[in-house]
This record gives sequence, structure tokens and C-alpha cells, in this order.
Amino acid sequence: MKQGYEKYIPFQPVALPDRQWPDKIIEKAPIWCSVDLRDGNQALVNPMNLEEKLAFFQTLVDIGFKEIEVGFPSASETEYEILRTLIDRRLIPDDVTIQVLVQARPHLIHKTFEAIRGAKNVIIHFYNSTSTLQRKVVFHTDMQGVIDIAVEGARLIRQLTEEEAARSGANIRYEYSPESFSGTEIDNAVLICQKVIEELGATPEKKVILNLPNTVEMATPNCYADQVEYFCRHLPGRDCAIVSIHPHNDRGTATAATELGLMAGADRVEGTLFGNGERTGNADIMNVAMNMYSQGVDPKLDFSNLKEIREMYERCTEMKVGERHPYAGELVFTAFSGSHQDAIKKGLDYQREHDSEYWEIPYLPLDPADVGRAYEPIIRINSQSGKGGAAFIMQQNFGYDMPKAMHPEFGAVVKAACDAAGRELQPQEVFDLFQKEYLDVCEPYALKSYKLYEENHVGQDTQVHFEGNLYFQGQGHTVSGVGNGPIDAFFKALQTVGITDYTFQSYHEHAVSQGADSQAISYIQLRTPQGGIVFGVGIDPNISLASIKGIVCAINRAEAQKK
Repeated sequence: MKQGYEKYIPFQPVALPDRQWPDKIIEKAPIWCSVDLRDGNQALVNPMNLEEKLAFFQTLVDIGFKEIEVGFPSASETEYEILRTLIDRRLIPDDVTIQVLVQARPHLIHKTFEAIRGAKNVIIHFYNSTSTLQRKVVFHTDMQGVIDIAVEGARLIRQLTEEEAARSGANIRYEYSPESFSGTEIDNAVLICQKVIEELGATPEKKVILNLPNTVEMATPNCYADQVEYFCRHLPGRDCAIVSIHPHNDRGTATAATELGLMAGADRVEGTLFGNGERTGNADIMNVAMNMYSQGVDPKLDFSNLKEIREMYERCTEMKVGERHPYAGELVFTAFSGSHQDAIKKGLDYQREHDSEYWEIPYLPLDPADVGRAYEPIIRINSQSGKGGAAFIMQQNFGYDMPKAMHPEFGAVVKAACDAAGRELQPQEVFDLFQKEYLDVCEPYALKSYKLYEENHVGQDTQVHFEGNLYFQGQGHTVSGVGNGPIDAFFKALQTVGITDYTFQSYHEHAVSQGADSQAISYIQLRTPQGGIVFGVGIDPNISLASIKGIVCAINRAEAQKK
């Protein structure tokens, strides 16, 4: 036996030089069929119990699935139980069709028809394996042998369907899968499906679902798309069939295979939530649907409460949705990188300023609110975060809109705290740093009392008077000054006690809450005696006092930096 990579046989692509699918785009949702309760459930370490299956079924209905495969009732008592419970408790909405799986074997087909009695809308999904490999090593037969199995199964299913429809009026539809389609010679796949739809008497008015499973993902997604397009082109009676695809994820490209399969002509998709299934799983219907949604296509499925859907899934399956799982993972709307954080913040600012009807935010292809996520956790702070990340947290979580020039200063404070902690910081911890660095600073200077008033003289500019008590060096000092505004007057007052070397640079102010009880916050930028830049922050219901508190804060911080 050959060793290593040499022992693997490469996939032989379909000859389709005039393929059309690369020029197609997805413009509408396919028919969706969830196979969570069968494919998904059989792949669990601990299969779901009845109540978990019922909860899962209801969630699928709420999401908007109209076709749901509920099990293989002829093969398992537990799968028979869920089917009968759904029927007997009348839990299946009239617009939802349940799908049941069965091998193309007579005794299993008979048992399946017993199991579905009482259901209004049913898809009988029968299959047999057709691949070259399975014919060789499992069934020891030729292609005609597997065609005979499929045709005989189709004949019996049609007979039992007609009998049941006459008896109960049930709406029963057909689905056939040449299992391991992707490993079957393409012309043989076309031939067996042709024979099946002929046996079932399919018409354009009563189509048969022909499901093309990528049971084992064997090649790149473009090869699967070629197979699907070839099949659609060469199938006699294509107008009598709904072409369905059922991709698996052995190569990690099930989403791509699904999308390319739709571009290649498929009408329907079978898959599971979050891609649960045998081995590496099935196609993730949520992923494919939200990809459509993010391109302006209505997927006809509702994932606006994705967090709750994920919680149900994890509870019922005991599986974990990865933190980086598209759209649903805990971290997918999170940015640690400083440049990403800055771009996201600017994008959100632009969105607000321009009231744009389109979502155009760098690094966020989807509005988190559309899947039930909030903006608050978009940016998280760790030692890799940039200067804009901390500012974004302060703005989004607490309403503090720091001027851009202040971002590097506070960003350095937060980065040092992250380095010291050795982990990311939560928003409240970022706020606590801001509080300690700016709002709690009260030494060496503290303003104990103040009075501001204006003097107006005819023909002269208004003069603002400041009088106050500034506490430092263990005692209070009366200070006063006159200027053309509150800030100028306060600087003149500081000069009376020898504080003369700080130069006012700029200030930025805004309200931190709305209404009559709102607080004003002022960000003051000063140049220090050493020529550096320092910021101070003041908060007060009175905007003038907020600015004065900000000056005192900046001077205190500058004095502390000298030590």
C-alpha cells in the first residue's frame, strides 16, 4: 500500500467546458428543508429525547421552515415516536410538510406508511446508494442492480401513496436521493433519476424532488457545481423535478458548495442549523441564509433572535457553537485590533451623521442588531486594542464622547491596565479606569466653592467674574479673576495664587444624558509648563463649572506626572 498522500485517488472532474454557473448570482431563496431531527440527531453523542426534539421542531417552525425531516420512523422506535407525537398532538402547522426518510426496501417502506397515517402533508424521502465505491465494496453489484432497487422502491411507494391518498386525502409527495451522488458517475446519476421519475409518474404539475447528496465532500465546490449543472442540463423531464442539494462538510466547504450548487441550478437545499451532522457535519442553513441576507436577498427564514436559537440548539444537542462560527459565534461581532476598532467607530459615526439607509460599516458585513445582538460588545479591549477601542466603549456604553486628540492618552491608560491584568477588560472596568484617571483626581488642587457672575456695561463687552476657594497645601485660598468668559476668568483667578504656566488649548463638551437633569461633561486640553499636552475632565449640571472642573483635573494630572 502506498504511504501518505500517494495513497489517495484524486477526484475526476466533470467535463463541462461551457459551464454557466460562474456567471450566475443568487437572487432568491431556495426551498429550505431542515434535516436537524434526522441527520443532525443521528450524529449526536447523546441523541435528543422526545421533549428536546419537540422544542427543536417548534424552533424550526418559528424560524420559517416549511419542510422539516423528522426522522427515519421505520428504522428506530425513538424516531417513530417523534413522528407519532407530532401527528397525534396536532403539532404540525398546516403549511408545514414533514419529511420522513426510508431506504428503498419494501418492508421499511410499508412500515413508513403506517407511521405517517394522520399527517396532512408528507414527503416520502427514499434513497439507495449509487456510488462507484459502494457498488464495489458494499453491495457487490453493478449499476443496473442499484437502478432496479430504486425503481422497485419507487413503484411500491407510488402504489402506497395512491392508496393512502384515496383513504385519507393526505398530500404525499416524493423525494429520491441517489445517495453518494458526488461519488457516482454523473451519467449514471442522471440515468437512475430518470428511471425513478418515470416510475413515479412525475409531471410539471406534480414534481418529484431529486436530491443530490454530497454525502462525502470529495472535491472543491466548483466540481460539485459542475455535477449539479450537468445533471440539470441532461436530465430528461427536468421540468418535472425539483432539484435539491444536500452538501456535507468533509472538506470544510459545505457553505461554498451550497451556494455554487444553487448557482448551478438547484431549487432546494437540505441542511442543519450550525452545520451539525455526521463527521464534519452538513451544510449550515443559517450560514447560507444569512449570507443571502447580507447581500440584500430575503432568505425567507428568520434568524433575528439568533442568540436564543443558538441557546436552544446547545441545550437540546449538547453541542457547542464555536466562538468564531459565522454570524452566531460569541466573538464574530467583536474587534480586538486597534485599526479595526477605529474603522468600526468611524463607520458607526458616519452612519449616524448621514442617516444612511444602507449598512456600510468596515469589518462588519452585517448589522449585529439584525440577529439579535447589541452594539455594546462589538469592541472588546485587550492589550492589542488601539487608541480608538477604549473611546468607543466609553461612547457606546456610557455616553462619553472623548475628543479624538484624547484617544491616545486614555488608550495608553487602558493598554497598561490590560498588560497588568493579562486579559481583556470588560466595559465597566474601562469606565472604572476613566473614573480613576480623570473624575476622582482631587490633588493637589481642589475647588471647594465658586461663584460666577456677569457684568454688562453699555458699549463694552460682557465681563465674567469668578470668585472661589481653591484648596491646596493644606489650606484654602481665595481666588478671583475677570475674563471674557468663565474659562478665561478662572485662568486669571489661578494666576493670583501663582499658577501661571498652564496654557489653554481646547475644550470639547456635550451632555451625557437627555432631559432637564442631564449632566454636562467637558474635556479640557492644556499645554503644561514642560510643553506637553494633558487632558482633564469635568462633570457638572452647569456647563461652566464642568469646564472649570476639567481645568483643575488637567492641572492635577500634570502635577502628578511630574512625580
